[in-house]
This record gives sequence, structure tokens and C-alpha cells, in this order.
Amino acid sequence: MSHKIAVVTLGCPKNVVMSEQMIYRLEKAGYTMVAGYSEAEIIILNTCSFIDSAKAEAVENILELLKFKDDGTLKKLIVVGCLAENVREQITEEFPDVDGIAGCGSYDNIVEIVESALRDEHPAVFGDINAPVTECGRTRLTAWYSAYVRIAEGCNNRCSYCIIPSLRGSFRSREEDAIVRECEELAADGVKELNIIAQDITRYGEDLEGKSLATLLRRLAKIDGIEWIRLHYLYPASVTDELIEVIRTEPKICKYLDIPIQHCNDGILKAMNRRGTKADILALIKKLRERIPGVILRTSIIVGLPGETDEIFEELCEFMKEVRFERAGVFTYSPQEGTVAAALPDQVDEEVAEHRRELLYELQDRIMTNYYDSLVGKTFRVLCEGYDRIAETSFGRTYADSPDIDGKVFFKATPRPRDGDFVEVTIDENYEGELFGSLAQKGENA
Repeated sequence: MSHKIAVVTLGCPKNVVMSEQMIYRLEKAGYTMVAGYSEAEIIILNTCSFIDSAKAEAVENILELLKFKDDGTLKKLIVVGCLAENVREQITEEFPDVDGIAGCGSYDNIVEIVESALRDEHPAVFGDINAPVTECGRTRLTAWYSAYVRIAEGCNNRCSYCIIPSLRGSFRSREEDAIVRECEELAADGVKELNIIAQDITRYGEDLEGKSLATLLRRLAKIDGIEWIRLHYLYPASVTDELIEVIRTEPKICKYLDIPIQHCNDGILKAMNRRGTKADILALIKKLRERIPGVILRTSIIVGLPGETDEIFEELCEFMKEVRFERAGVFTYSPQEGTVAAALPDQVDEEVAEHRRELLYELQDRIMTNYYDSLVGKTFRVLCEGYDRIAETSFGRTYADSPDIDGKVFFKATPRPRDGDFVEVTIDENYEGELFGSLAQKGENA
């Protein structure tokens, strides 16, 4: 009988894809994958280490999972991914009961790592984080109709606050043909929504001759069966006119753009080692809204970076009021050892930074409430995702809602649509950030 393995995934969608590939390799090697921890003889914890809260979550999971070894069911716990890459010695010293660790350059070796751990060899494997991206099948963990497509690995942006390049390596694009083949296979398997991900998808193809994100998207938009293509993590300074035109003209590409700007103040942007200025960001937002009707803009903001004064924070608040992003995540700066920003002067007090985050979050919440109110009476195409038995309503997402990030639309429908179906829903109410609607009458349009 083969050993039973469970994979626990923390962090971003890129980690989801890495877990899917590990599961595929393990299944091919004859292992049995299980969902419940209590059934597992081996647990692989795929970790994040981007900021302090991610590290804390990973450590909490290690401590919790080690408890399963006490009852004798769990034989081995293996920690892989960003935390292992970042603090390999600490894991070995602080958690001697962890049976193996592997860094971000060693996902491909998961079968050998598991076999080594089963031999009580306590493997610690750290491969080349700058190696070319390996093509590999995967066993998907997402809903059958939606998939993440990782088009590159690593990052070359070198933002001063970010540890990712030292964990994931430099930017490497996957071959365009390999991505297209994968997406064709996903479509043949019934997938309707492709979520395009990388640390920075706008750099795609810069290391390949004659390739770019625009050329890739044109090919993906031609795949039969794919209905939505969603773009995540576009670096603002790299959004070209050609890319904007492809997004504008290809109906399958969701008019939803995830563009982390991180801040608006020129001094802070320079301290972050971000390319571009506040004027550049404003010009890009203006261009996107003029050229792509109905575009939804998501961003992320970091408050409390060294040098951010009360006046600079007020400038950021005024900027957010002016731009009115439909979606925004607000984060407190988290100093990471080894980054440039961690050594900058004028560090901001943690309590001050957290207070600023709360203020900006409240401001953005009011902006989003106004946005949701503006949707009442409009009709949208909704991808059905399930049924809430307590509320007795179906729910799903519009083009403006990314999976596991944004909200959902709840609606009553008889007969009940199946998960993965598209229906037209008219928004009837915004109730505390939740949208409620009903099936559209024929002739209504978004």
C-alpha cells in the first residue's frame, strides 16, 4: 500500500500551482493523495515568506501539524517553499521534528525528498532558484472551470522592500508554445477561466526573442472553450500601448487589471526602487479608463515605508480619493532582513504605520461602497460557483471579481444553475459590501 500524502498550501496563487505540480509528481510516483490531515502519513507544507505575517502563519502551521505526529498517525512533516528558502537554518534548529526541508529551487525534486524523509535522512535540499522553469503536469486544486496559469518565475524589479528575488530568483519566462499547449489542455478539460499569474506578467517574453505578454494573450484568446482571461500583477511602468490595445480589443480578456502601484509619492516610490512617478501612474490610469470602457482597476498600497511622513500619507489619501480604485489591498510595511529598505533611515513606528493602514482601509472601504452602490440596476454576466443552502441563493463572480480575492454576487434562480454555468444577473441591492441580484429579464444587458 502506498503512503498517503496531504499537501497544505499557504500564500499566493503561484504556490497553488507549485502544489499542483508536486501532487502530480507524487501521484505519478505511486503515492496516494488525501485531503484530510488525519488520514495523512506524510504532510508537505508549502510556505510563504513574503512578509512577517506570512512567516508567522507558516510557523503556526508547522506547530499545528507537528501535533499530528503525537498520535502516531503522521509519520513525516516536510516544509517546502519560501519559508524554507528564507530561514532554512532556523527551521532545522527550532523544529527538529520537521523531517525535511526544501527551497524554491527544489520543487521538482519532491519525490526524492519524500523518499529521503521516509528513510529518516532529514533531507535539506536547495536547488538553483535561477534555473529555467521546468514544464510539468499538475493535478489541479481549483474549481474545474477555473485555473491559474503561471507564465514566468522570479522577478527582476528589485523593489527595495521585497525579498522575492532572493527567494524565487531572477525573472524567467516559460516558452510561449508550452503555455499555449497547457491552456489548450485546460480548455479541453472544461476550464472556462484562465487566471494569468507571475510576479510581474508585463515582463513576460523579455528573455524570449519576439515574444511578449501581448503576443501570448492574442494566442490564448483564440482557444476554443476559454471565455475569461484574467490578468494579475502588471507592473505599472511596463503597461504598453500594444498591451492596452490587446486588452481593449480581445473580448475574452476580462477588463480587470491588477496593477500594484504600492504608493504615489515620488520620494517614497524612489525609496522603493519603483520605476515611474506619481504623474506616470496618473497618466496610466487616465489612459486605461479612456481606452478600456468598464475597466476595473485593482491595486495594492504599502503604508509606513521609511521616510513616509504625515504629510506624505495625507498625499496618498488624497490620491486614493482622486483615483478611486475599484479594488485595493492596503498593507503595512514589513521590514525584511537583507532588503535595502530595512536599512533605510527614518523608519516609521509600527503603531503609526498600522494606524495609517486602518485609516486608508476605511477610506478605500467608502470608495468601494460607492462603487458597489453604482452597480445597482445594472446587469452582469456571472460565472456560477455554488449554492448557499442557508440563504437559499446561488452565488458567483462577475468579470470584476477575481477568485478568492474579491466578492461574490448572490442571486435566486429556478432552476438552480450548475457550477461553471454563466448567467445574466441584475444587481438589486448592495448590502454591506455584498451584492444581491436576480436573473435578468431577456433583453437586459450589462
